[in-house]
Amino acid sequence: MNNPYVGNHVVSGNDSMVWVNNEAWPDLKSIEYKVTGEFEDITFLGDKRTYKKYMGYNCEGTLTANKMRSRGASIMGDAFKTGIMPDIKIVTKIFNQGTGRSERVALLGVIFSEFGSSTEAKSIAEEELPFTFSEYEILETM
Repeated sequence: MNNPYVGNHVVSGNDSMVWVNNEAWPDLKSIEYKVTGEFEDITFLGDKRTYKKYMGYNCEGTLTANKMRSRGASIMGDAFKTGIMPDIKIVTKIFNQGTGRSERVALLGVIFSEFGSSTEAKSIAEEELPFTFSEYEILETM
């Protein structure tokens, strides 16, 4: 029997890439983003069930980099002082070496909500950049 669900077809972070404003960021350790639907509860007299009404969606994520550059400070340092937020676009790509297919998503209207770094003795320094985004485009699916 030919099983299409074999281990070689599972993607890993080693086969991922991220671009911020068309610049590859190879120092990233991880990216997480999610689009969450927002729903309101709807109830009716005499009906014990709760229904849901879709109201929109919320988008957020986090980039975590091995600290090699001042990523957050260089992008958001002046923006927080002036109140003028830069236009930021993030594109993610996960490549499946087993199938040769990719998933690519563009995150648009990105705003990094904080920047800084984390260091401690005998450990790798990291920079975590939480962000929100207002729109997304699914460019390619596996």
